[in-house]
Amino acid sequence: MARTADDIELLHMSKGNKTIEGATHTKRENALAILARKQPDYYFDFMDSLEFAPDPIFLQDVIAQDGQKYLDSWGTEFVWPVGAPGQHPTARPDALVIKDIEEWETSLTVPTLENLDWSIAKAAAAAVDRNASFLACFSAGGLFERSHHLMSFEEALVNYMLYQDEMAEILRVIADFKLAYIEAVAKEFKPDVIFYQDDWGSKTNVFLPPEIWRKLIKPLTQELVEAAHAAGMLFVLHCDCFAQPFAEDMVEMGVDIWQGVIPQNDIVAIQEITQGELPMIGGVDGPKIDIENISEEAIRAEVRRAFDEYCPAGRFFPGIANGRCFREWNDAIFRDEMALYGRQWALEHPIL
Repeated sequence: MARTADDIELLHMSKGNKTIEGATHTKRENALAILARKQPDYYFDFMDSLEFAPDPIFLQDVIAQDGQKYLDSWGTEFVWPVGAPGQHPTARPDALVIKDIEEWETSLTVPTLENLDWSIAKAAAAAVDRNASFLACFSAGGLFERSHHLMSFEEALVNYMLYQDEMAEILRVIADFKLAYIEAVAKEFKPDVIFYQDDWGSKTNVFLPPEIWRKLIKPLTQELVEAAHAAGMLFVLHCDCFAQPFAEDMVEMGVDIWQGVIPQNDIVAIQEITQGELPMIGGVDGPKIDIENISEEAIRAEVRRAFDEYCPAGRFFPGIANGRCFREWNDAIFRDEMALYGRQWALEHPIL
């Protein structure tokens, strides 16, 4: 998925990685304590412990938030309207990369990983204190997302039903590119974390029948997880949607943390079903509190609700799926309550 310079800055959601007042752990140490079920200084959004190194694969798809059309490295046409929260494929019929699923091989050109300039990523990586933070890379446009970017969302859903052999071939090509990407970033600057983005559902349901997802998406995603682990990286899956039917699959694939867990999932049930083997980030209902004419107390109450409902099971990092409220006032209240209640919750719920 194409990204802008503003979006790169947004990845540094914590606005820096200093410890909070009264804490002795760095954010990295605090995150590791939560993952290990040890006593943290505070509960917080795991994303605050990441520092991203913008690599050339990421940077080549940066676009401007100006409403103009841009082609990304795969040939997909993207636009980011002024004032919109993010960019999206235009899905214009005459601009699609794959117009005929049975002729996909003649249409698809995979971006090259040769002769790239890694200097920006290496400089950013060198500046990260790895005792304080995790060094991360951002792998946008996962298998499912990339597939529908190439042919439009509606056509992709049809093709997943009617042309599974062709879709399997396309997914294999995308997965091979992702595997090469993992190998490249591991060689060039050795991230601690890969933040992999692939949204598998809406707020109410998954996009693909689970049996098709398990046949086509799951095995290749597991390859990516295994490659990341072999390269010494944690695999953090961004999937900010209803994906509850795939929670046990995430455990089986070896996903280290599921990020973007919206409360439309039954998070408590997932914690019970996965028996604590799937750490999660999310739970705060961002759209519910990122609105006009909401009270400060309502924002704070929603933050506290997420802590109180989901932290008791352990290995949970409260937060908003996309990391922040877009409204400045709302975001300031949200962040303040996250810091205050995160510290209070740790003090009042010691791990003995």
